[in-house]
Amino acid sequence: MHDAMLLAQRGEGAVNPNPLVGALIVKDDDIVAHGWHHRYGDLHAEREAFKEADEKAIDCTGATMYVTLEPCCHQGHQPPCTDAIIEHRIKRVVVGLLDPNPLVAGKGLELLRKAGIEVEVIEDCTDSASTELTDALKMQNRVFRKYITTGMPWVTAKWAMTLDGKIATVTGDSKWITSTASRERVHLYRKNNMAILCGIGTVMADDPMLNVRLKEETMQRLGIMEHEVRQPIRIVADRQARIPMESQLVSTAREIPTIVVYGSSADEEKLQQLRDAGVTLWNCNSLTELIQRAGAEHIDSILLESGGTLSEALLKENLIDEILAFIAPKIIGGKGAKTPVEGDGFCMMSEAIELTDQIVETIGNDVLISGLVKKKKEEQA
Repeated sequence: MHDAMLLAQRGEGAVNPNPLVGALIVKDDDIVAHGWHHRYGDLHAEREAFKEADEKAIDCTGATMYVTLEPCCHQGHQPPCTDAIIEHRIKRVVVGLLDPNPLVAGKGLELLRKAGIEVEVIEDCTDSASTELTDALKMQNRVFRKYITTGMPWVTAKWAMTLDGKIATVTGDSKWITSTASRERVHLYRKNNMAILCGIGTVMADDPMLNVRLKEETMQRLGIMEHEVRQPIRIVADRQARIPMESQLVSTAREIPTIVVYGSSADEEKLQQLRDAGVTLWNCNSLTELIQRAGAEHIDSILLESGGTLSEALLKENLIDEILAFIAPKIIGGKGAKTPVEGDGFCMMSEAIELTDQIVETIGNDVLISGLVKKKKEEQA
């Protein structure tokens, strides 16, 4: 199952809003075929494994299939994987997690059992090794699990700051806080998310492109093909539609999908100019409505690259799920220098946002601290 999970990871950034899934076929204690979901709309992991087995003329009768997520049993872009498992006369299926998708949710396993196939679910096991594996599988598909059960995208806030907690100097200079290696990692995160969200303040200060720019040598080292890089949708929270028409985001809106989220105070003439430039417009009255609209548009994951005002607002609305904090070994000081989270903040330490599942990693000269935002008790209940 661990090997199948590693296979599943290879689809990251390409299968959204579908889940990451890996599958192995084992016969006579040998792995005879591998499969993973390569790209949205392509064959699912199980059918990829059967494709390899068929090409090798391997008879799967009596074999065991290991698959990280419950096989689908409904017609989507691809036919049901349960049909393929039955047709290939698999004897036993070991599943990592039940599929939380209401269209599946145990129905796939029920079909397999009715066909006389032995089914084992790791998630149902209570021993420590199974529990650890289940947790890892849930973490791997955390984006899909939230999106398919709530209709809301997974929101990851990313920022780069100095050792004294600044994201720019007092003059606004921020290029560059972190190392080349850290900035390369950010482009990988951009590739793996369906959208990037920033505020109008970031656009006015930096005129960003918010696209994926990976060096050729990086792509070769990581085994990423150019056609596998999907540019994220750019979303700008801009209540008054102040975004300059000459900005890089507007200028490239016909090449890379760009959305401006505006409020009731926006000028209609400016909105029409943006429409004419190829910008998509969303009228939203709150940040919650913005995130819900993204989910309704089948955006399952958002990388937040904003200043401290928008970050604080999203945190206070419990709309951020994960934090990626790049910390550079630099000190710039400055009472008026910007910080990652601003606004009024919280009055009491007991109100502070906490992280769980933290990972501390060294990247170049920098440190990356990542973790999941611990949701408030009332939200958990």
